[in-house]
Amino acid sequence: MSVLTTDAPRSSRGGRPRDPSRDGVIRAAILSLLADVGYGALTMDAVAAEAGVGKATIYRRWRTKEDLVVDTISEISRSEVNPTDTGSLEEDLREMLHTIVGVVNGPTGAATQALLSTVAHHPALAAAFRTGPIGVWQQAFDQIFARAEARGEVRPGLANSVLSEAITAPLVQRWLVNGRPVTEDYADEVLREVVMPLLRTAGAPTA
Repeated sequence: MSVLTTDAPRSSRGGRPRDPSRDGVIRAAILSLLADVGYGALTMDAVAAEAGVGKATIYRRWRTKEDLVVDTISEISRSEVNPTDTGSLEEDLREMLHTIVGVVNGPTGAATQALLSTVAHHPALAAAFRTGPIGVWQQAFDQIFARAEARGEVRPGLANSVLSEAITAPLVQRWLVNGRPVTEDYADEVLREVVMPLLRTAGAPTA
């Protein structure tokens, strides 16, 4: 399905060519509106007004509201996630968890919360979450474990394992279920008290 690709959507309309410099402003407006009004009340006109651009600018990029939101979900995650190679598994994981803290407390996190009740009823949005945020985060953790495996810090096979999925579970539960603050201090506690002990129990780190 074309709306799920990560390439910039192509419009069937004519007119002036799109100005790529406006994409970031428009996506920021989309996130802000999603957090404020939710997917159901989001309109293309509202996005244009929030971004300070003409409606034609929006329609040159996306033909429908669903196209607009799917593209934003996919692209924002890629711009926010860049797993740091610190030379240490524990520090790599710390950097990633801190990145997650920043995301869930920022515009992307607020927009995600507003979208979650809608995703189940829109297959394209659900697929965008799987290939966008979920897929991007999974790839980042896979890179971290691949580097750690190459350094001899972990045994093979931890990427995509239940153990790797457990790394972010406490943060996600606190964010989406408990409604309690998700902070860097909490992320450090999860890493120290949950993640690293699990890795050691599994015989992962050799150090």
